[in-house]
Amino acid sequence: TGRLAGISGIFANTITNNKNRFSNFLFLFGLVIGPLCYFYYTKIPKIFEITNSLVLIILGGFLVGFGTRLAGGCTSGHGILGISRFSVRSIIATLTFIISGMITVYILQRFGIYL
Repeated sequence: TGRLAGISGIFANTITNNKNRFSNFLFLFGLVIGPLCYFYYTKIPKIFEITNSLVLIILGGFLVGFGTRLAGGCTSGHGILGISRFSVRSIIATLTFIISGMITVYILQRFGIYL
């Protein structure tokens, strides 16, 4: 189908596809647990701190995942892989991402909305 490989595809296949479900789950589990183990065992202080509400972060994650599935790939997948293959679909998707981001920032700054 011409879809680009990425985390959203692995996540979707974990839920919808019986083939490689367990290995996909282990990969996703490793993405979450790996950094936690690293910080725990190395005793390195956290470089950043999450300051927004957990609800907004989870909602944002679901919206990004939905948009990624809707667009058939993520921003970096379309922007790097798709454009380098001269994929018209990826060029349009990347322009849509960039323009949507610009409009969102403008609206939030214009009306003084800080999340």
